[in-house]
Amino acid sequence: MLFSSIVFIFCFLPILLAVYFLVPKKYLFARNIVLLLFSLVFYSWGEPVYVFLMIYSAFFNYFMAHLIAQDRRKGGSGKRDFLFALVMNLFILCFFKYFGFLMDTVNGIFHSHISYTALSLPIGISFYTFQALSYIIDVYRDKVKPQSSFLNFALYLALFPQLIAGPIVKYIDIESQLSYRETNPEKFGQGATRFMLGLGKKVLLANNLGALHQLVLNLPDSQASVLSFWIGALAYTLQIYFDFSGYSDMAIGLGRMFGFEFLENFNYPYISRSVTEFWRRWHMSLSGWFRDYLYIPLGGNRVTVPRHILNLLIVWSLTGLWHGASWNFVFWGLYYGVVLILEKYVFGSALKQSPAWAQHLYAMLVVLIGWVFFFSSDLSAAIHYLGVMFGVGRFALANVKTLYLLRTNLILLILSCVLSGPRPMERFRRFAEERRVPAVICIFAVFILSVAYLVYSSYNPFLYFRF
Repeated sequence: MLFSSIVFIFCFLPILLAVYFLVPKKYLFARNIVLLLFSLVFYSWGEPVYVFLMIYSAFFNYFMAHLIAQDRRKGGSGKRDFLFALVMNLFILCFFKYFGFLMDTVNGIFHSHISYTALSLPIGISFYTFQALSYIIDVYRDKVKPQSSFLNFALYLALFPQLIAGPIVKYIDIESQLSYRETNPEKFGQGATRFMLGLGKKVLLANNLGALHQLVLNLPDSQASVLSFWIGALAYTLQIYFDFSGYSDMAIGLGRMFGFEFLENFNYPYISRSVTEFWRRWHMSLSGWFRDYLYIPLGGNRVTVPRHILNLLIVWSLTGLWHGASWNFVFWGLYYGVVLILEKYVFGSALKQSPAWAQHLYAMLVVLIGWVFFFSSDLSAAIHYLGVMFGVGRFALANVKTLYLLRTNLILLILSCVLSGPRPMERFRRFAEERRVPAVICIFAVFILSVAYLVYSSYNPFLYFRF
């Protein structure tokens, strides 16, 4: 089920809100049961079989955490149980997500023809597996105590707002909210506002930018041009931001409506002046997860330079692989790893001394090129697309199709560029929180327009659903 669907907005969510708030505040246990049951229905709406895999993950990690703690109480380290839990979680994730990729790679390298049955990827498995791992690792590190209530732990793992595409919520950040959280009209209003703004980002901006990007991808060579491919890359750059940040806004808003406070996942990444800054602002929950549970345990930057470079390459190759089972994702991750290494050890100082506009232009150019590797079906397709962008081949700088794309989408591109920055969005959000009438009217206008668009549009899932 999608947040940006008529069924969710006018059926699932109203029924859930009615049932949830009919339960008195003092019976939080009962409210948690309501949220868990509805979260399972939400997930099983599109994955009726794989919901059992998620339930298994909840049971497995709940009991393994208690076994680790029990071993500790008996004087042991809990390491054996911890390693078993770690391996099992990663095995399940890798089996469903990377089995086909592994078999294709083996067949390609050895020119073999080993047949296999392609498995459908359980929606959100990368997200809820990482959440389970954060819990197990923090229990083993003695940063948190094992959750005494299986209901609360299952709710943490299955909570529907962030279940499908994040943000990745670490158990340590939400532990207390599972047992106590405040709900009031003010928080509910703030959450509803955030949800409606996120819906507008997804439906009104991301979907239309995606249509433009797809139009460029479908151009035959006879109609393609250098500038058209730049327009397509820019459209995707803006699409993925408004798509993913819009989902995060909806998830954070829904969480707040039920009393949960999730950490922010985006902080206007396209104002960055370096790639290092970009990754401090983009998908912050994933960056924080890899930092806390992989980069720092590997030694972080408190090691020799060669080891630090190796640490960065390991982290970023796995970051790319997390995003998808394909070599272009691995290359995408390594691409960023290399750029970050160069910023750290080669030209970082010179970059900081450059004019602000040059720093921003550099960062956006690197990011835009990176998105080409991200959206391409494979490496050869990415190389071809970049080749056209940079004038390789017999492609005109511009043509009639280019002028058509600009004429019909210029306002959309300019508006999206402006709204990707902090000033208009933060000012509007502040006016909304102050309940200024024009802002409230605008929010409801965005909501009505979004709903009208959904009524007449086709199925258009979030980009990060496939990860």
